[in-house]
Amino acid sequence: MNCKRIIPDAITSCNLLCGSIAVFLATQGAFIWAFVFILGGAFFDFFDGLSARLLKAPSPIGIQLDSLADVITFGLAPSMMLFCWLKPLLGWWALIALIMAACSALRLAKFNVDERQHNSFIGLATPPNAIFWGALCCMPYAVLAYDWMAWVLLGCSLISGWLLNAEIPFFSFKSWHKDKMLIICFLAGCAILFIFCLLKAIETKHIEFALFSGTAIIIWYVALNLLLACLPKRKH
Repeated sequence: MNCKRIIPDAITSCNLLCGSIAVFLATQGAFIWAFVFILGGAFFDFFDGLSARLLKAPSPIGIQLDSLADVITFGLAPSMMLFCWLKPLLGWWALIALIMAACSALRLAKFNVDERQHNSFIGLATPPNAIFWGALCCMPYAVLAYDWMAWVLLGCSLISGWLLNAEIPFFSFKSWHKDKMLIICFLAGCAILFIFCLLKAIETKHIEFALFSGTAIIIWYVALNLLLACLPKRKH
């Protein structure tokens, strides 16, 4: 057995473990901790591919294991968080949120066979989608000032499912050499949003507002890409 291949697969397995724990914590109503483990899964998801490249130990099994782990961490976990967060308000209608998990699985399967997505994405990637919903579900119910807002969020989960599989180009940090100014603009916006949310958290003494920066940053990311998609001659 090639010992080098064990390391990336072990890191990927840690991603899967984080996602599984996040699902369990969501069912217990521990939304902040569930989101922390989703972020932990994102950390391991970044380093499994990096370690495979550094060790020159890619494997077909590792690619499949990575997608399976991502389905749990970035598909099922945020969907379960949204379901458990909305169920007290919408009852079993909140099960509609789990459609997002199926859309995430489809998006990951398409990514594995799509040769266009080496340096950018076609459709929203699953980690940003998971961060958006994970951070949002950490907010207290007070943010849902009106009952209809819960239904709006449930509808937005269906929009997320569509964005995951839409034929819309999304830039990634892998395209730094081509989209340097675009990425710098994005990071500047991220810094502003994070500082604003952090100051709000300090002012109110609620950590949830600092976590909400994750949701705000993904909204900025999606809006920027949708704007670029509307411009003529947008290439991916």
